[in-house]
Amino acid sequence: MARKDKRGRSTISGSEPLGAIIDIGSNTVRLVIYGGPPRAPSILFNEKVTARLGRDLDANGMLADESIELALAGLERFALLLADLEVKRVDTVATAAVRDAKNGKEFLAQVKSLGLEPRLLSGLDEATYSAQGVLGAFPIARGIVADIGGGSLELVPVEDGTVGEGCSLPAGTLRLPNLGGGDRGKLRDKLRKMIGKKAPEMVGEGDLYLVGGTWRALAAFARGGSDFPLTDPHGFTMSRADAGDLVKTLAKTDIETIRANPRIASSRVESLPDAGQLLHVLLKHYEPQRVVISAWGLREGLMMGRIDPYQLSQDPLLAGVVDFAESRGASALQATRVAGWTVDTVSSLRTGAERLRLAAIMLGMAAMQTEPNLRVTQGVDWALHKRWLSISPEGRAMLAAAICANSNQLELPEMLPRLASKDALDEAITWGLGLRLARRLGAGSARSLDATRLTREDDALVLTLAKSHAALYGPPTERDLAQLAAHLGLEPKMRVKGEKKLPEKGEAAVLLEQQIKR
Repeated sequence: MARKDKRGRSTISGSEPLGAIIDIGSNTVRLVIYGGPPRAPSILFNEKVTARLGRDLDANGMLADESIELALAGLERFALLLADLEVKRVDTVATAAVRDAKNGKEFLAQVKSLGLEPRLLSGLDEATYSAQGVLGAFPIARGIVADIGGGSLELVPVEDGTVGEGCSLPAGTLRLPNLGGGDRGKLRDKLRKMIGKKAPEMVGEGDLYLVGGTWRALAAFARGGSDFPLTDPHGFTMSRADAGDLVKTLAKTDIETIRANPRIASSRVESLPDAGQLLHVLLKHYEPQRVVISAWGLREGLMMGRIDPYQLSQDPLLAGVVDFAESRGASALQATRVAGWTVDTVSSLRTGAERLRLAAIMLGMAAMQTEPNLRVTQGVDWALHKRWLSISPEGRAMLAAAICANSNQLELPEMLPRLASKDALDEAITWGLGLRLARRLGAGSARSLDATRLTREDDALVLTLAKSHAALYGPPTERDLAQLAAHLGLEPKMRVKGEKKLPEKGEAAVLLEQQIKR
């Protein structure tokens, strides 16, 4: 629901629009309005028109009249919505169908008459923006991005945060049926020749990142068969062997069985068998380590191109979590203080653990703002099912485990051990118990953390309190300290000292506090 904020700006569900993308594709014409933090934008509005502009391209090289009519009607509505919402930053882009059609220029002139400023992307542009979108969601991505639309397939290498030179092939979902003529063997042969001749190579070992609605439908098909506990297809990952088995299963499955899967959009059902054959060829050609589904692609790549280098360098997981948690009453500054205060309880050298720990503390603090009977359920749901960026299924499970421990629920939901190892979950429980002790010690006040220290000393976990704050130590605090110490295999100890005799803050705690101040 759109409304004005206190300064008279239009908002959608309370969020100010950051910008919008209109994507005129070969199969659909879509408007997406984004809000939230620039490094981790959220979708405020998403609407598409299935115009199928590219349906007749292989037959006569033209955009069909009926498709043009549908597309223009949708675009007129989009233009009106954007004007009413006062969205100033709008990128309107057209891709393969309009690029290849004989009447593409005439169509773009009609789009411009609606008050929009359409930009025709080249195949290389399309490949590059798609890859930039993948890097926005997976900053350390390495391998090949395969973005399939209705009219084309973009293949582009990514490595070390950079996009290599890609290519655009006439192998979109609307064209695959004509390539094979209903013969799977013929389709694979043609795709092999096309990809072998023009596709960029993957340097060394890497992953295959799949972008596009048809690939997301393929992930839904895979998850339906495996009873996978996460609902968001973004970040869904398969080994090469599992992806190969999926292709074989899909080839043996009839269309009506696919159609019966409630997670697969009806508009994608007919495309899946041919997409499976394309994936088969890509697996053989690239031999990737893993296959990763990315919900981020061209549109998000365009969004990433708008932001400055400082914003682009931010951690997308933390950018999203901070915005989400602060909107629910949690403080990023306080979360960082808690992370510094509890840093001596952390023993893992797990790569990327500190960013996950800070995210877990933020979400745990946000969950405490909800009703007591909803805190664990709501918090676990956020951890597992909200679209966070740059986080693995194991990372999600660790967030959820920390949220459970923060509410003293140490019997974890049965789905979590299916996503993460016991060591990882035990580590996350430490984060949650540490947060529980920190927030209950002094009701979350900054002064209570400054006047106390939590340190490891030999085989003990020691809580040291300044004399001025000795009264903070009571039965609840004693129980929380004992529980955290037991989980770490340590003995709990408490002592009181003068303000000047408190242990110095460790280097890790100081660095954490400096991070938030920047």
